[in-house]
Amino acid sequence: MSAPVIGFIGAGNMATSLIGGLLQQNVKPAQVMASDHNPEQAARLARQFGISTYSDNDHLARHCDILILAVKPQVMQHVCQALPARKSGQLVISIAAGIDCRSLADWLGADAAIVRCMPNTPSLRRQGVSGLFANARVSSAQREQAEQILNAVGISLWLEEEQLIDAVTAVSGSGPAYFFYLIEAMTAAGEQLGLPRDTAERLTLFTALGAADMAVHSDVDASELRRRVSSPGGTTEQAINSFAADGFPAIV
Repeated sequence: MSAPVIGFIGAGNMATSLIGGLLQQNVKPAQVMASDHNPEQAARLARQFGISTYSDNDHLARHCDILILAVKPQVMQHVCQALPARKSGQLVISIAAGIDCRSLADWLGADAAIVRCMPNTPSLRRQGVSGLFANARVSSAQREQAEQILNAVGISLWLEEEQLIDAVTAVSGSGPAYFFYLIEAMTAAGEQLGLPRDTAERLTLFTALGAADMAVHSDVDASELRRRVSSPGGTTEQAINSFAADGFPAIV
């Protein structure tokens, strides 16, 4: 069986990240193509990765085994409805927030095999996590293909109910911004305590990195790791109590 041809409609940051990850996973440039309404964006991908790029979507729709829709939600309907007849048996992967499989099938055709996914911005660093949902038209082989593509930039988790994509969006899609916000606040607090700005920032960043690494590789959950840092009656326990008194769990 020949290797699948993967086409990207849209040449923004997420498409760039996925293409870069795929090529690092031994996918050949000849297996990847992309289109973008901005010729400069398409040309950038061609220079960066040595893939074929196009200024319209027709070639991709007709020749790709896997079509990845990496455009903004507000233009998704127009893009889908403007596509010509797609290649038979094609898998369509959408990374657009808020566009459900029913809408995509209305615009692409009832027979479309669709995987909807929600990656997050750490995918740009190959540290992403994605939630995936497949409609009934997607075969087991296509599920595996979708998983391999998203795993090129991190890890992926399958969902059995499409509405859970909204929860994924809340937790991991938007989640990086929550951690960035905490990093901002902790850096500012360190500065207020007298640390130079760059020192407070590096202390915060590497504390966040180290804590995440410990949590990922630990055999106990985050609450136990927190308890191990919080000596009874100590300063860390007092800080945690202050967070709790201010309603931190309820805020989250």
